[in-house]
Amino acid sequence: MSINVARPKLTWSERLYLPAIAAGMAITLRHFKNMLFRRTKVTMEYPEEKWDSQLPEHYRGAPALVKDESGRIRCVACQLCEFICPPRAIKIEPGEIPAQDRFSKVEKYPREFDIDMIRCIFCGMCEEVCPEQAIFLRKDYAITGLTRAEMVHDKEKLLEIGGVMHGVVLKWNEKK
Repeated sequence: MSINVARPKLTWSERLYLPAIAAGMAITLRHFKNMLFRRTKVTMEYPEEKWDSQLPEHYRGAPALVKDESGRIRCVACQLCEFICPPRAIKIEPGEIPAQDRFSKVEKYPREFDIDMIRCIFCGMCEEVCPEQAIFLRKDYAITGLTRAEMVHDKEKLLEIGGVMHGVVLKWNEKK
């Protein structure tokens, strides 16, 4: 069964569409006037001007690995970030720490740690799930590469980007 909906009756001026066209032109002219007198900024000149000072606190950029003050990698290769990653952008290959090593209680370290920045959606789930605070999202929005291989960041590149993070590192705590 079909339902008929009655159309409203338009006045003569509404049928000409002139008031709607005039209202649209008024908005366009107002924006044009504001642009001419520099009241509003139209575009940002990207290479010279950047968003760095205007980024909000909650901005999520690209992920990076960090080291502690002693230069050790915080990651224990628990692979939680790999399992939680929705697009499967993180690949970790764990390696075992030898039994005679001072930090053998940690058991594992990341032998290989790769993040495919093309697949990464910058959701922040890897940062939230990390028990050792080893992965952080930095405030970087200009991630470029000429090939797909350049966009896969390996462990060395991620550590170089991430730098050193100060604070308590749970895996190296002797009381743990």
